[in-house]
Amino acid sequence: MKASIVKLIAVTGKLKVILFLILLFILAIAVGLNIYINKQDVSSLNNPLPEPTIIYDKHGEIASKVPGPKIEAVTYEQIPKHVVNAVISIEDHRFYKHPGVDYIGIFRALFRNVKAGEVVEGGSTITQQLTKNVFLTHDQTLKRKIDEFFLAQKIERTYSKDKIMEMYLNHIYFGEGAWGIRNAAQVYFGKEVQELTVSEGAILAGLIKSPSTMNPLVNQELSFERRDVVLGMMKEHGHLSDQEVQEAKDQEIVFKGRQQDPYKGKYPYYVDHIIEEAIEKYGLTQNEVMSGGLHIYTELDPHMQESVEAVFKNDNLFPQGTENQIVQSGAILVDPETGGINALVGGRGEHVFRGFNRATQLKRQPGSSIKPLAVYTPALENGYSIYDVLPDKPMSFGGYQPSNVSGSFKGSVSMYDAVIKSDNVPAVWLLNDIGLSKGIDAVERFGLPITEEDRNLSIALGGLHTGVAPIHMAEAYTTFANEGTKTKAHAITKIIDSKGNIITEWNEKPEKVTSPEIAKRITFMLKGVVEEGTGKNAQIEGREVAGKTGSTQVAAVGVDGTKDIWMVGYTPELVGAVWLGYDKTDQNHYLTTTSATAATIFKEMMQQSLVNVPASSFNLPYYAPPVKKKVEERKEEDRGKEKEKGNGKGKDKEKKKKEDDD
Repeated sequence: MKASIVKLIAVTGKLKVILFLILLFILAIAVGLNIYINKQDVSSLNNPLPEPTIIYDKHGEIASKVPGPKIEAVTYEQIPKHVVNAVISIEDHRFYKHPGVDYIGIFRALFRNVKAGEVVEGGSTITQQLTKNVFLTHDQTLKRKIDEFFLAQKIERTYSKDKIMEMYLNHIYFGEGAWGIRNAAQVYFGKEVQELTVSEGAILAGLIKSPSTMNPLVNQELSFERRDVVLGMMKEHGHLSDQEVQEAKDQEIVFKGRQQDPYKGKYPYYVDHIIEEAIEKYGLTQNEVMSGGLHIYTELDPHMQESVEAVFKNDNLFPQGTENQIVQSGAILVDPETGGINALVGGRGEHVFRGFNRATQLKRQPGSSIKPLAVYTPALENGYSIYDVLPDKPMSFGGYQPSNVSGSFKGSVSMYDAVIKSDNVPAVWLLNDIGLSKGIDAVERFGLPITEEDRNLSIALGGLHTGVAPIHMAEAYTTFANEGTKTKAHAITKIIDSKGNIITEWNEKPEKVTSPEIAKRITFMLKGVVEEGTGKNAQIEGREVAGKTGSTQVAAVGVDGTKDIWMVGYTPELVGAVWLGYDKTDQNHYLTTTSATAATIFKEMMQQSLVNVPASSFNLPYYAPPVKKKVEERKEEDRGKEKEKGNGKGKDKEKKKKEDDD
């Protein structure tokens, strides 16, 4: 008996040791798992979800959105409680009770699957689903399941349940290209999340399991069946009463079907330029602009922008291209008083996001549209007048021999006539006469981008080595519309971040380029260009218009054609610039039209843009030409001058003789 007791004590002692060791082993595993869970990195969930950047027009109204992220986030507070309840009821009704992994749910699902002989229920929690969407692939591998197990628990230790629900609903896919609850509400119902009804929320919750199968736009009957299941689960878990379930089922549902945000994609070329300006001028990154939830206020005038876009869609206004190239174009409208870009279009045909913008990124020679800047403004500043006579005959300037487009010469011509007829030789002669340096200085004051290679007399005719874009020419011409003061062309007036902080505001001051009197004299001549010169096609009934045409010739040997045509002009209210040409000019791709085509397009976009703007006047004085006398009167005057000259010579001789006698 005594031996049995001793033996029992020994066995009991061994059991205690074994039990202790087992408990110690379990504790070690628990500690190890806890350490491993805490080592999991879920910090990427702290990164703010991408938010669309919103563009506002000059009136402070939403005009467009930058086409950025596939996800548009909402906060937990913006999501109706019934939507959260619907998702929890159908996806994870113990969401607020488990630590990220629902052990009870796992065993319940295992039991039901074994009983059914197939997988009828999963044990994955909302937190685990979030883990898969953000950190893992959806491959059914053991490693992925293990990673999911640990990451889900780390997420639960790091974030509140409400925050996890917010992140989950912002990341989940609802079908039809809709990532996140906000996009889903817009795609299926054309409304914001806050406006979702109980029935609509249940439909979206039902989509999570199988977005393609339960898609109400494809199979409405199946979608409604799934909705009713969700509503039933909401009742079972105490979120809805019988009456509320019935009311939800009776609600009328209107599916919009692939509804796009009405602001996304609007005014694409203008938005492209905004992105470029935000990056280049204000130092923002593309990611910040594309998905930083910024609010960018601009000088965009919706009516003017739509007017220019409509003109560019009218193929009848543009020359016909070839099979492999269309005739391209770029245009811009600028408010001369503020420098604000009211409208711009950077090309014809299909738009490519952040592609080549011919309104702002073009580099082409401006032709004769540069003459008022490089020649006539500095000439007037240096004492020339509007009606001074300039030579128009074959000349050589150190080997440079300019010619007129007409191929003929008039012998002499007034400055006014040289401007309105766009004669080349008088312009080059005039620049040479006042000094090339004065012309270069003027071009730099007007803000055109020029290089060392441009420091020659060909600049009088727009022969720039690199070239300019419509934005450069329009900005320069604000000087004339603004009586001598140039305003910097810009689109952005203010940028506010997602938290309401002002990042930057436009504050550049206008720059004086020339005197008001000189600007008025230039406007007087450029008004003549439109009224009786090369820019006749730019006339707008009931409005005063001033401007200058320009063209450049194809350099290819044996080709008598045009490479670029321009029209740059203005009314008292608006400055516009238009360029036309092929992107790649060669022996098979060149223009056969004149600058009159550009003038016509200029007229159309200006006329439509200003339809709601009252016409005003330049308020110019009348610069009368010298009185033209009859030939006989001039001859009589000439004889009188000769006689007076002869008398003067006689008196000089008498004086000399008297001095000799003395």
